[in-house]
Amino acid sequence: MKDLIVIGIESSCDETSCAIVKNGREVLSNIISSQIDIHKKFGGVVPEVASRKHVEVISNVVKEAIEKANISFEDIDLIAATYGPGLVGALLVGLSYAKGLALSLNKPFVGVNHIEGHIAANYIAHKELEPPYLCLIVSGGHTHLVLVKDYTEFEVLGRTRDDAAGEAYDKVARALGLGYPGGPLIDALAKEGDEYAVDFPKAYLEDESFDFSFSGLKSAVLNYLNKMQMTGKEIKREDVAASFQRSVVEILTEKAILAAKKYKMNTICLAGGVAANSKLRDTLEKECKKEGINFYYPPISLCTDNAAMIASAGYFNYKAGLVSNLGLNAYPSLKIGQRL
Repeated sequence: MKDLIVIGIESSCDETSCAIVKNGREVLSNIISSQIDIHKKFGGVVPEVASRKHVEVISNVVKEAIEKANISFEDIDLIAATYGPGLVGALLVGLSYAKGLALSLNKPFVGVNHIEGHIAANYIAHKELEPPYLCLIVSGGHTHLVLVKDYTEFEVLGRTRDDAAGEAYDKVARALGLGYPGGPLIDALAKEGDEYAVDFPKAYLEDESFDFSFSGLKSAVLNYLNKMQMTGKEIKREDVAASFQRSVVEILTEKAILAAKKYKMNTICLAGGVAANSKLRDTLEKECKKEGINFYYPPISLCTDNAAMIASAGYFNYKAGLVSNLGLNAYPSLKIGQRL
C-alpha cells in the first residue's frame, strides 16, 4: 500500500506552522514560527498583528518544512489546513495558501478543525492509539471533554460555559504580574508555593454535568488579590499560583475520570496547549493509574499549535472520504465535529 504524504498548514492564532506527515502518524518535518515575543508586550494576541506576521513568514515556513522532510512538492499527496476555530484573519492566511497549493499541484485538499487537530496529536505520539477513547482538550480558547468514537466521529460530553482553562491562566498570570503566556509561568511559580494556602472555589455545576466553568475561580483570585492589597497584607504569589492551579487541575481531573467511568472508557487522552502543564499531567496520570485507566498525552512540542497535528487529522479525514472543495471559507467559531 502506497504511503500517503500529507502537508499540513496551521495559522489559527499566533503560530505559523507547516509539517510533512506520512500516513497520519510519522512526522517528517514540523516547522513552527512562533509570535510569542511579538505579542508579549501587549499582554495577549493582537489579531491584526498576528495576521500580518503570518503573511510575512508562511512561504519560508513551508519551504523549510519541504526541505527538512527531504521531499519535493511533487511528492505531496494531500494538502490539509486549519479552517477554524481561531482568529479569522490568521486562519485565512494559512487556508488561502493551502488552497493555492492544492490548486497548483492538482492535489486533494482537506480543511481541518483545529480542536480535532489537537486530538490527533496523540496519534503521532502513540502509534498504538486507536478510538474509542475519552479526550480532555484544554487550551487557551477551549476546554472540551470529548468521546472520540472514531477517527472522525466525536461526541462532546462537556465544554466550558465561560472562560477556557488556558484563558483563566492568562488572566490570573496578568493579575500576578507574571506576563504572557500565563500557563507556563504559573506552572513554574506554583512549584514553589503551597497549593493549600488559599481555598479557591471549584465549580462542579449541576449533578452529572461534564461542563466546566472557570470565570468564578478567576474572579475569586482577583478578589483575593484586591482584598490583600487593600488590607496591606503580603501576597505570596507562589501560594496564589499553586492554589489556583490546584482548583483548575482537580476539576479537570475529577470530571475526566467520572466521564471515563460513566461511558466505560479504559483510555483517557490529554490534548491542547494546557496539556503541557506538569501538574495536570501528573495528577491525571496518578488518578488514571489508581482507576486502571490507560493515559496518553503528547510531547510538549505537539501540545501547542502545530501543523503536524493538522496533517494527521487531515489524513484521517481523507481516509474517511471527507475531502473539502476549494471554496471552503474560514470559520472562526467552528464546533468540534461540525462539517462545512
